[in-house]
Amino acid sequence: MTNKLDIFNKNQTKKEAPDIKAGDVVRVHLKLPEKTKKGGQKTQVFEGLVIARKHGKGINSTITVRKISGGVGIERIFPIHCPTITKIELVKRSKVRRSKLYYMRERTGKKARMKTKELLGVEWAQEEEKKEEPQESKEEKSEETEEKKENKEEKDEKQEKEPEETKQEEQKETKEDSKEEPKK
Repeated sequence: MTNKLDIFNKNQTKKEAPDIKAGDVVRVHLKLPEKTKKGGQKTQVFEGLVIARKHGKGINSTITVRKISGGVGIERIFPIHCPTITKIELVKRSKVRRSKLYYMRERTGKKARMKTKELLGVEWAQEEEKKEEPQESKEEKSEETEEKKENKEEKDEKQEKEPEETKQEEQKETKEDSKEEPKK
C-alpha cells in the first residue's frame, strides 16, 4: 500500500520547486478560476515574506507567506507542490537566524526591515572572478608599484622645480606691473 502512495506522491511533486527558507521574499503565482460564463482562469500574484516553512520537503511541505496590504497584515499558507501554483519566484533573500519568524507579526515600519544578502547565483559568479584575479594581480601589482614609485619621483622633482619657476614668474609680473603704472 505504501508503494502506491509513494508512486502517487512522486508524480504529484514538482521537480522545479525552489529552495525556499524563512526570510525569503517570494512571489507566488496562482491559477484561479474566473467567475464568468466562459469559466476561464486568471493568474493572481501574492508577494510577501516567508515567515515559516513546515512539513519537511515532501509533498506535504507548506510555506507561510506574509504581506502587508493597506496597513493590514495578510498571511497565506501555500502547499509548495499544489497544482494551482504555477511558479514561485525568489525575489530576495534575507539574513535570518531563526526558522520561524512569527515575531514579524508585531513589527511594522522600519522595525520590520531585514538585512538582505545577495542571491547565491550572484555570489558564485563573483567568487570565480576573484579566484582568477589573484594569479594575475600579483604580477600586475609588482609592476604597478614600480610604476607608481617612478611616477611619484617624477612628480616630486617637478614640484621642487615648480616653486622656483613660479617665484621667478611672479617677480617678472610684478616688475612689468610696476613699469606699466607710471605710463598711465
